[in-house]
Amino acid sequence: MKNQIQELLLQSLAELESKDILSTSNDILIKIENSRSPEHGDFATNLAMTLAKKNKINPRQLAQKIINQLPKSEILERVEIAGPGFINFFLKQDSHQATVVKILKNGHRYGDSKIGANISTLVEFVSANPTGPLHIGHGRGAAYGTAVSSLLRKIGFNVSCEYYINDAGRQMDILALSVWLRYLQHNDVKIPFPENAYQGDYITDIAIALYAEYAGKFVLPTEKIMPLFEEKAPELKIDGLIKYCIDNLGEKYYRIIFDAGLDSILTTIKNDLVGFGVKFNNWFSERSLVENKTVEKCIQKLIKNDWVYEKDGAQWFRSSKLGDEKDRVLIRENGQATYFASDIAYHLSKVERGFEKIINVWGADHHGYIARVKASMQALELSSDRLEVLLVQFATLYRGKEKLQMSTRSGEFITLKELQEEVGKDAARFFYIMRKSEQHLDFDLELAKSESNDNPVYYIQYAHARICSVFRQLSEKGINYQQAEALKHISKLNEAHEIKLLATLARYPDVIENAAITYEPHQLAYYLKDLANDFHTYYNANQFIVDDDIIRNARLTLIEATKQVIQNGLSLLGVTAPEVM
Repeated sequence: MKNQIQELLLQSLAELESKDILSTSNDILIKIENSRSPEHGDFATNLAMTLAKKNKINPRQLAQKIINQLPKSEILERVEIAGPGFINFFLKQDSHQATVVKILKNGHRYGDSKIGANISTLVEFVSANPTGPLHIGHGRGAAYGTAVSSLLRKIGFNVSCEYYINDAGRQMDILALSVWLRYLQHNDVKIPFPENAYQGDYITDIAIALYAEYAGKFVLPTEKIMPLFEEKAPELKIDGLIKYCIDNLGEKYYRIIFDAGLDSILTTIKNDLVGFGVKFNNWFSERSLVENKTVEKCIQKLIKNDWVYEKDGAQWFRSSKLGDEKDRVLIRENGQATYFASDIAYHLSKVERGFEKIINVWGADHHGYIARVKASMQALELSSDRLEVLLVQFATLYRGKEKLQMSTRSGEFITLKELQEEVGKDAARFFYIMRKSEQHLDFDLELAKSESNDNPVYYIQYAHARICSVFRQLSEKGINYQQAEALKHISKLNEAHEIKLLATLARYPDVIENAAITYEPHQLAYYLKDLANDFHTYYNANQFIVDDDIIRNARLTLIEATKQVIQNGLSLLGVTAPEVM
């Protein structure tokens, strides 16, 4: 509907310009909003007020000129001026009623559009270091990234989802060391465990599995290990232990321990994500960027283009020349590439694989990383405009009024799997996307589990189940319902609650489009809550299985259309639509 009204306004403006009454620019933004109350119509625009000052015309007078030049339309009942110059649009009743036909005809395709123009789009999200199970913070990024991907597909983007596996670098070496030390302890070697190693029980589980296959194989003399624990600086201590482990075990044995930790945790991550309804088209290995020389190729190109200089034995990228707050190290003094060097290569890979639009979903703590990545793309002569970074705040978990503490390194955290087991996948997925991604989220476990109207996902699912119950009753009573025949009577949908519900159903395509292009799935969540409220209000005020065949069939088509839209919307958010509750 908004697109049709926008086209009417564009024709009106063109007519006014042709008569030299008005001057506009080619890139004029026509903003059309849903009206807040029926008295103000179905839609409204502030177009006259935005053009009035430039054209030195009173806004209300300009609004009237715009209305006078509107072409005739089959969807409009009337158009009025309100307040300082708003233009309110009232739709004909049969325009809303036609929405039912459109919904039932298109089914799950209702709301589809082609504005994405099949643009090849890569959405990378979660990408947690494989150093432990996914926790509740990762869950929000998973729910958000999946919802954004689904919405973009819905409006015509060709979307691929990717998980970037950070399977190289210092944190992975700390993981391998942690497994090895627990392995030694399981071999009855009396040895301390560093406080900044990974502490969780899952490390012990990996070590025990390693022991079962390689008992005693990776044990080294303790007299050379123990002095390393005397180092007072925690980070120097752990680096010294990593070096000792690598040097004395050798590459072959160290890689067995490294891969045991990586493979075990990555398998857990993949299984947890599948259980959470999150599927990736590709799992991309950071290590592959080193092995196939992509990192080296990037650095050589940056050197050739004079974006790299040497200082204190390290190689630095001149990122401050391209908008970053300071220059960044690419190669450390020990010759090892930094995470940033790998990230540069990774983004080059994304472009080389043909993605026209690149979307990264990062934790909010990575905000400062955006400028340097965009700077690296510019230095590689790639368009940084194709990269969009969406930030997600971590979630704080509450059980009642108790805030649950979490520390990844110490192993004191609630995993994503544990969260699902307690509240269920549907509640977890829905609650995660109920706020803007960059806003802080307090996740209330008790509310998520409650079967009450205060629980939004329960409230929405209950609306769907209620509709299914009506159709079961219909069947039990032996009443015949033929959709095609029933649609002939939708003109009877003129009661106040029906008109309200029809108007909300008609909004769905606009909500989908706006939620997709702004990367805000919470808009769809709130729409579904509004739709459920309109249905429950209608349900409580009216009977559906009445004696009058015409009225009954008209109402059944309306609630069937409502059921379809609830299904469609919940599906985009990764939430089921149960038939019984």
